[in-house]
Amino acid sequence: MSYLTMNDLAAPLGLLRLLAADFAGLPAVNVDVSTIFPNTLELISHDDFGAFEAWRSALDIEADSVSYAEQSDGRTRVLKAETNHTGVRLRLIAYTHSHQHTESEVAA
Repeated sequence: MSYLTMNDLAAPLGLLRLLAADFAGLPAVNVDVSTIFPNTLELISHDDFGAFEAWRSALDIEADSVSYAEQSDGRTRVLKAETNHTGVRLRLIAYTHSHQHTESEVAA
């Protein structure tokens, strides 16, 4: 069995370092680097589509390349975008509660 080393994660971790330096003023997001997809960096925002938009704009990801979906029976809205940045697959993801669904549940 072959095991990955930290060196195998150097590209996405290096990109994270660059993004942290170049975009220090952008909203903080969750970060995921995985041995399952060692050449991928995910930036994940929870309950803040504004943070997603700030990162999307800073990374020059076209607005029409963003996908929208709902999950959890419509209770959660999801935005996703992906780009290649310095040879690393960079995924930008945002999750937020559907206010419409939440308000109707509160009224019930």
